[in-house]
Amino acid sequence: MIKLSKIYKIPLIISGILVATSISVLIIFKLDLGIDFSGGSLIEISLGTSPAPTEVSSVLQANGFSAQVQLTGEGNYLIKTRELNLEGERAALFEAISQNFGVFDELRFDSIGPVVGNELKRRATWQTGVILVGILLYVAYAFRNVNQQKNVNVSSWRFSWASILALAHDVIILLGVFAILGKFYGVEIDTLFVTALLTTLGFSVNDTIVVFDRLRENVQRYRNDEFVENVDKSVSQTVARSLNTSGTLLFVLLALALFGGHTTFYFSIALIVGVAVGTYSSIFVASALLLAWNKKS
Repeated sequence: MIKLSKIYKIPLIISGILVATSISVLIIFKLDLGIDFSGGSLIEISLGTSPAPTEVSSVLQANGFSAQVQLTGEGNYLIKTRELNLEGERAALFEAISQNFGVFDELRFDSIGPVVGNELKRRATWQTGVILVGILLYVAYAFRNVNQQKNVNVSSWRFSWASILALAHDVIILLGVFAILGKFYGVEIDTLFVTALLTTLGFSVNDTIVVFDRLRENVQRYRNDEFVENVDKSVSQTVARSLNTSGTLLFVLLALALFGGHTTFYFSIALIVGVAVGTYSSIFVASALLLAWNKKS
């Protein structure tokens, strides 16, 4: 049986270090917002040759276009630049490419204004906030009778806050990872990342509720046992299920990352990081917080 009550400070210390590091990274590097949020134009082209992305970027720079260029496949390039005038500026950019690299095919062109980008940021923030408040209220209601049991000195609201803090832990670490990826690999935050973030919240809270629900059953079943003993039982009884579920999902996400193409690669990476961190927090962080609060009480 896992004796989490003996080592609960260790996962809390590890998580504290990871969260502090992630916050520092976010402050120093900041998130690289994609055109979904900052506004701009996204162009994907296919060239007959395969110049280096820096060469394409230099040509565009020389013609007055500050752009980020990424290689997405053999001869395929993703160009991210400021919002272009659909008539004059777009034609001028295409002319610069054709003069220097020959005939090319335009695979996609997306343009989003800054007003739309700000609206998307606002909606993403509100969606996350509503989800967290809903989880807080639901868990407090679902576990409202737990603190009426013998040897339980933790209120239902602390079950709620343990869940929310575990979710905040997952979100901050995921954001920190993508701040690093944005700094060194040019990875941008887009609507797909928000989807991955919300999916991570749902997966993590599901795992946390499974552990807490088993704890509620054990508290009622083993009324004479101490709360810490029931926490140890609950974690031991659910850890195998959580690891098996997460492991199966991670294999699927790994396959998607390897074979799904460039478009979904970083979406898959976000889910892989989120699922891994969420599994850890739901088993150890949330339960460790309950143990700490029970001991303090």
